Amino acid sequence: MTTYKGTVGTAVVNYAGNYPGAVEGELWYDSTNKDFKYQYPNVTAAGAWRTGNSLNTARRGLGGTGASNSAALAFGGFENNPPTRPTLTESYNGTNWTEVNNLNVGRNHLGSAGTYTSALAFGGENPVVGNTESWNGTNWTEGNDLNTARASLSGAGADNTSALGFGGTPSGSAATESWNGTNWTEVNDLNNARTRGSGNGTVTSALYYSGAPGPAVAHTELWNGTNWTEVNNINTARDEGASAKMGDNTAALFFGGRNTSDAKVASAELWNGTNWTEQNDLSTATFENAGAGISTSALNFGGAKDPSTTLTGVTEEWTGAGAAVGAWATGGSMNTARSFPFGAGTYTAALVAGGDTNPPANALSALTELYDGTSWTEVNDLNTARRNGSNSGTQTSAVAFGGQSPSTTNINESWNGTNWTEVADLNQVRHGFGGAGISNTSALAFGGFDPSSFPAPTAGRLNQTESWNGSSWTEVNDLNSRRTDQAKGNGTATSALSSGGNEPGALTNKTESWNGTNWTEVNDMNTAKSNFASAGADNTSALAFGGQTPPVVGQTEEWNGVSWAEVADLSTARKNLGGALRGTTSASLAFGGEPGSGVLASTEEWNVPSNVVKTLTD
Repeated sequence: MTTYKGTVGTAVVNYAGNYPGAVEGELWYDSTNKDFKYQYPNVTAAGAWRTGNSLNTARRGLGGTGASNSAALAFGGFENNPPTRPTLTESYNGTNWTEVNNLNVGRNHLGSAGTYTSALAFGGENPVVGNTESWNGTNWTEGNDLNTARASLSGAGADNTSALGFGGTPSGSAATESWNGTNWTEVNDLNNARTRGSGNGTVTSALYYSGAPGPAVAHTELWNGTNWTEVNNINTARDEGASAKMGDNTAALFFGGRNTSDAKVASAELWNGTNWTEQNDLSTATFENAGAGISTSALNFGGAKDPSTTLTGVTEEWTGAGAAVGAWATGGSMNTARSFPFGAGTYTAALVAGGDTNPPANALSALTELYDGTSWTEVNDLNTARRNGSNSGTQTSAVAFGGQSPSTTNINESWNGTNWTEVADLNQVRHGFGGAGISNTSALAFGGFDPSSFPAPTAGRLNQTESWNGSSWTEVNDLNSRRTDQAKGNGTATSALSSGGNEPGALTNKTESWNGTNWTEVNDMNTAKSNFASAGADNTSALAFGGQTPPVVGQTEEWNGVSWAEVADLSTARKNLGGALRGTTSASLAFGGEPGSGVLASTEEWNVPSNVVKTLTD
């Protein structure tokens, strides 16, 4: 008789609840729920686009290369005002575009191949040329020209020593040429002469799809190193789109362009070696855009949003299906349920202090608890019971400042891992504001509410920012917008983020980034809300969770330094909750709050990656 142990090599583990030591596919018996269970990694079922930082110079008809969505090169193109073909080259590191050394010959509608450290630019329009330039990671060097000068051609290739150029204009070309690092050699032609198509791959395994002349076409052809073969068409006929340039003829991603009605499109399609499948659209429909990467990690950048008029430097990052997904899981409950708490620390070493144990009755608490990754332990209390202030620091070194006691206050207390000590007060009385910082000697306070200025002249909303150095608070440059009930904040005294909240008269989804001197408005949250918690190391990485819109929500958004993306919700929707301020986008903590009525003691732990637990049924 076949047994589980005989097949797998281990016996079925008996565990009360979900077994934390289970590996993928391992079976265990949950003695609490009397079920057999197994788990597997929680990953995305489909790919998605996410906004990145824009090119420094908006342009269309540019070239692009690169191996992933965090390593790309953009060069050449066309600018409108005044009409020029720039030699500009920019390099992308996954966060920002940086100007590097220019092409020798400015042109648009050029072919491209390679990576961001070893690339090839060939052909193009200025007028139609056959020029070839090789990029070594620092400079462009002119090499031997194409045999047939052309523009609006496509290319494929692994680096600047091995490439393929095909199609193009004038009149639509079937010509294909192979580059060996020194010279171009004519090889077998395309079956369908075309221009303005897109392609990807290597010199021995490539794909060419879409294009013109005339109305846009849906043709796809596959290159095996010797010949082109017609294969299944793309779903939406178009031209002047872009592609993930690397990979081979078994995997491709195609996006943007113009359809048969000459309208710009946001469509993206994925090739699996046999068929094209429609994917999630670009956020911004563009044509004459450029691309880089592979089908699972790609980049879209530049192009035009309207024919010849509105150029864009927009950048979008593609992550394919199978990416790790985060999820909230139940942690140990606090000993005392509360809302509006002070929170600090990390996922496995957190601190909660103060709060309100019976809102809206203002049952203020001074209780302090520490979390060790499993359970909360009561320790020494705050000197002043209060709620709805802000904080900075860790489980062993923190400050708790401002709030309501029950009147709005500027009290500040410092935590040394054992006791709270009253230290210098904030300059501004406030509650419902943001905070950031790494310890009891370095903190930032921003925004909030001062009832003495309500209703006039500012409806009580504040934009003042103060910096703490361990002994005193100093007023520094203000937020650009006045708001209260924003995220409790995340980051450090020199690199922080302020998001959401209440402006006079309305909820807001505004986000501002602090660089140690000034606040700068950046991309908004997806949903305007208030009274939520947040965590993160600095202004490039944050997690915002819970709150009200005004319904109480469990919604969670992740910030990557450029844009917000919605991720998995809290298991229990809640507002006025606390969070581990020094948590990260891959490991964070949410605790307490209000689900609508009453108050919570429950804790939820955020993890990336996470697992899906399944129960075997009869």
